[in-house]
Amino acid sequence: MRGAGGTSGGVGEFWLGIIMMCGGFYMLLNAITVTSNFGMSMSLYGMSLFGRVYSITTGMVMIPFIFGIGMVFYNAKNIIAWVLTIGSIAALIFGVIMSINFNFRAMTAFDLIVILVLSMGGTGLFLRSLKQH
Repeated sequence: MRGAGGTSGGVGEFWLGIIMMCGGFYMLLNAITVTSNFGMSMSLYGMSLFGRVYSITTGMVMIPFIFGIGMVFYNAKNIIAWVLTIGSIAALIFGVIMSINFNFRAMTAFDLIVILVLSMGGTGLFLRSLKQH
């Protein structure tokens, strides 16, 4: 009978490693808070020109999107309309992603050690189960 990964490794190590990994990574992801400051007046992109900083807001990105949608409905074969529409959607998606903030919640050193031991120990145990004994 073959073990984990088709080798003679231990099936018990495999399952214990998977359970430890899942528990550790769950606790790690559960300790992260995700916030966003995305809004219509939020600055998505900025550029400096002649000593001044000019910002492109999400509302400014919506203007080409509106024109692009109107042009697509008027003539669906117009390449400029599709470029405006898809480019505006891409700019909005990148803006939302860029506005996301990840923060760790406050935790004790014991909590952090448990998370690290479970996730990294489980990964090591899982990988050890895949090699020949």
